[in-house]
Amino acid sequence: MGNSSKTAAAKQKPIYRVLFQNHGNLYELYARKVSQGDLFAFVEVEDIIFGSRGGVLVDPSEEKLKSEFAGVKRTYIPLSAMVRIDEVEKEGANKIVALAAPHGNVTPFHMPPGPHESKPGRR
Repeated sequence: MGNSSKTAAAKQKPIYRVLFQNHGNLYELYARKVSQGDLFAFVEVEDIIFGSRGGVLVDPSEEKLKSEFAGVKRTYIPLSAMVRIDEVEKEGANKIVALAAPHGNVTPFHMPPGPHESKPGRR
């Protein structure tokens, strides 16, 4: 009997918490599938999980996300916008959190480190 619960847990699809930046906000999504995908420098997120809570309380940011991603089969998020991806045991509430406003009117474009950056001891 102990093995049947292990087998059921092994067959359950993993759940991922995906955190990324978008238009000055931090998005937190829960999804069943996350991969590098076919588009270079993009993370592919599929099967976004939206809670089916039977409660009376409605989270406005989750409702906004639900309408923003309505009808979306998969979304591609630029690698430069990714904050982190975690595999979790159960889903939470999808949400949008406003980030602190940057100083000035220029937002830097995030670039991954590459060969163009100098190495210690080199110029």
